Formats: sequence, structure tokens, C-alpha cells
Amino acid sequence: MGDAVILTPVLKALKLQHPSIELHVLVAAEIAPLLENIAWIDKVWAMPRKRGKAKLNQSVPFIKTLRKEHFHQCVDFGGNDRGALLSLLSGAPVRLGFSSRCKAKLLQRICYTKIVNHKNTDMPHHDLHFKLLSAWGVIRPLSLNLEIECNPFFAESAAKLMRPNTIICHIGTSQPKKDWPVTHWKKLNDLAIQAGFKLIFSSGINEREQKLLDDFKFLAPNAAVLPAIPNLDLFLNILKLSRLVIAGDTGPLHFAAGLGIPILGIFAVGNSLTQAAPMYRADQIIKTQTCACYADFSSLDYCMQTDSCMASIKPEQVFLKLKKTLEDSNVK
Repeated sequence: MGDAVILTPVLKALKLQHPSIELHVLVAAEIAPLLENIAWIDKVWAMPRKRGKAKLNQSVPFIKTLRKEHFHQCVDFGGNDRGALLSLLSGAPVRLGFSSRCKAKLLQRICYTKIVNHKNTDMPHHDLHFKLLSAWGVIRPLSLNLEIECNPFFAESAAKLMRPNTIICHIGTSQPKKDWPVTHWKKLNDLAIQAGFKLIFSSGINEREQKLLDDFKFLAPNAAVLPAIPNLDLFLNILKLSRLVIAGDTGPLHFAAGLGIPILGIFAVGNSLTQAAPMYRADQIIKTQTCACYADFSSLDYCMQTDSCMASIKPEQVFLKLKKTLEDSNVK
């Protein structure tokens, strides 16, 4: 989901530099709320899917409807087999995609009419996106701000769950090695309470992240915690009401940035540091300089070091950065 938000700068550049185009974006149905309320996207196609399973009874009618648009050009930012096939099935005569190999896979050569090669798999997301669209003459702008909008229908429900002037701490991420330890979150909560700040904690709705939140609640039973919120529209409206969002390299951090909410990102894992962290200003993030996940542990979900790179970021560091971020946002 975070990847969809990270795409918005390159999508907006495409639209602004070619204002006569009609811009459609195809994403999985669960991701669609992130993009559906953006004024400069003409249409969002919400494709039904279930990870690991083909649902032909839904996919075939969807693709038939898609093809009726008679698209002229298609670009695949995903770079996976599903994206390549959908590019071909869209019916667009011009189909752009990328390959990380010197020689593209057979499926890519069949599905794309133009392939951009990149060998650096740790390239920052925005660099890769603009390298891909440079094939169509799209120029990278000076500003790379993320941009999404909320569905206002859910604003009233969100206000019932969020106290005013509250900081959201999202403790879950996509991989265990990217999680900041719950003991660190507990210490941060203690420091914030002593300083008079109001924090509320959240995580993703999957079993692993909810277990992480349960572990935190055991350590900090008096901390404010959001319930599991499966409705993405509602969650976006909750983020919109927050004073600040603190999170690791995960969707909610990128959601908040896209909504224009002050953020504080905790980055200490190899691909997070090289791919997502460069999107943010130095005052928006805390990061380490070295990380074993660049090499030995890059393909693992768990860090095998005794002291993980995430644990090396201390609660006191985050708290001081939190105070500075709030002071700066108040000045602005």
C-alpha cells in the first residue's frame, strides 16, 4: 500500500507534463481508497484479487471492461509477472516496463513493447519511477511530495476515535526486522507522557501486527490504543486528524506524508534506507548509518543479529526528534 502512495509524484509529473492525457491507474481493490479521491487522476480501476489465488470469474469480466477503454499507452510500475500480463491484456499498443536483468525475462519481452533496464535493485523508489518514465520524456520535478486525499464521508466516524492534538504511533511494519522493539515504544510513551504529549498506538490488522500491539499493551497497559481498523477510508481520516505520525518504513507513514501530516520515520533496515528513506527530508526521519540487512540478511524477514539495527535507535533519540518536529510544525 505504501508503494501506491510513493507513486504519486511520478504520476502527477506525468499528468502535469502531458495535460491532454486521460490518466487511469489500476491497483488492487484494497489499495484503491488511497488514490480514488485525487483530483488529477481521471479514474482508478480497483481490481479484485486474493493473494496467491486466481479469481477468473472476477478477473475476466474486469479485463474485458478494461479493454473497452482502448488505451493508447500503458506503464507497469510493479515489475512483476502479474503487472506484465495486465499490461498486455490492457490492449494498449504501447507498453512500458522495467527489468532488473541484463536480458529481460521472456514474459517481459512478450508483454512490453519498451523495456527499461536497471541493475541497481537498491535504487530509491522515486529514482526508479522517473528512470522508467524518462522513456516517455517525463522530467523529474524539483518537488517530490507525496499526495493523497481522504474520503470526507468517514470524517465524523474518525473524530469519534481520535482525541484532538494526538500523536499516532504506528508500531507494525511489513516485516519483523523493520519493527522497532515494543520496549522502545513503551519507553517513548513514558517520555511523552512526562512531557505532556498525547500518544495513541496502532498497528496493521493482520495477526502478526495485532500480536505486536498486544505485546505493547502488556508492557504499557495504560497507553491509548486504536482498535483494528480494516476500513482504509476510515483509517486515512483518523491519520488526517493526528498532530504527528511516528512509524517505521510502512504504509501509514507514507499515508500520513501524502495527507500532509507531519511525520517522523524510523529507518534502519537496508532496503528501507536505500529505497524509501531518500524520499524524505533529514528532519522527517531518524536513521542508522550501517545495517547488516544490506547483505547477509537482505532476503530474511527477521534480523539474525543479537542487536538489531532497529534496536540501535534509542527512544531518547526519537523523543528529542519528536519535540523538535512539533516545535517546527507550530512555528509554521
